[in-house]
Amino acid sequence: MEQYENEVELIEYLNVLWKRRWLIIAPTILLALVAGVFSFLIPPAWEVDVILQPSKFFVQTEQGMFTEVLVMDPKQLAGQINQGSYDRLISAELNLEPRKFPKLKAENLRDTKLVRVSIRTGETDKAQTILNALFQHLKSELDRRIDVEMKGIFTQIALKENDIKIKGLDIQSLNIEIEKTQQEIIAAGNKLKISEERSRSLSEEMKGVKARIDDIEKQQKTTLAEKQGGVETLGLLLYSNEIQQNFRYYNTLEENFSTEKNTQENLRLSVREKEQVIKGFKTQIDKISQTIVALRSDMELLNEKKLRIDYAQLVKEPTVSLYPVSPRKKMNVLIAGFLGFFCFSILALFLDYVKKGNIRLKTGS
Repeated sequence: MEQYENEVELIEYLNVLWKRRWLIIAPTILLALVAGVFSFLIPPAWEVDVILQPSKFFVQTEQGMFTEVLVMDPKQLAGQINQGSYDRLISAELNLEPRKFPKLKAENLRDTKLVRVSIRTGETDKAQTILNALFQHLKSELDRRIDVEMKGIFTQIALKENDIKIKGLDIQSLNIEIEKTQQEIIAAGNKLKISEERSRSLSEEMKGVKARIDDIEKQQKTTLAEKQGGVETLGLLLYSNEIQQNFRYYNTLEENFSTEKNTQENLRLSVREKEQVIKGFKTQIDKISQTIVALRSDMELLNEKKLRIDYAQLVKEPTVSLYPVSPRKKMNVLIAGFLGFFCFSILALFLDYVKKGNIRLKTGS
């Protein structure tokens, strides 16, 4: 029953609207026509927009990875533009009246680090000039920190290059010392060979002297066995003198031989010490070479960091929309038509309600 009553009421409303259809349709069409005329009379406006990327650089983390750092957060940059922070500056630069300066609208594009700035105006050339001037001011402001960062990188690279040069000179000095020590080892080796040759010569000569002493002693024994009086005494004396002379000579040879042996030992010890010195030099060279490798690795990282630094740049040049963005003629006509139909429909129902109320009053009276 309730559903039936609702259907009856809806049919009554529709009947009212149909009876007063010209009260609804005619003003609605008129209102739509007026909106259309005004839309055609309003000067068209185009949208000029630009997309820019703030300056950024990369910082190396403790894990050795590079993380991107923006000089200014895109949302903060868009906020400054929307607040008109650059309007007066650009107006003065371009000789524009501040009151006639167009509204700049900036936004951070979603899920990006880019900023879009747009102007809606009929003077597209003027808007492009303003957006280019805005970018130049932003670039000048944002790139200052990048310049400081770049100077720091160049300074570090220069210092490391200078360290590498100094380390290279140290290696050259050590190589010279190694070559000098090697020459000393060669000279000591030559001396050692000469001393060894002398030792062999002395040893052979000592053997000869020893053999002569043995022969003289044999002859002395033979003479003693023959017992020939005065001749025996004279011969024994001569044999004794010769034996003593040979012994003295043998002792001299033995001392010289011992001296040569000491010389050889000293030379061998000197060679071993110089070889240790060379090993020490080579160890220093290895350490310096490792330091140079580390410095070059640091330089490569700095060069990579330098390449990863981006100055503020235009991702999209100031571009004019293909079609005017306002007035939106069709949309204005549709909105006017919809509002007119709704308002005049309400008016028709209200008039019918008033009419029925008057009829009831008259009937009651």
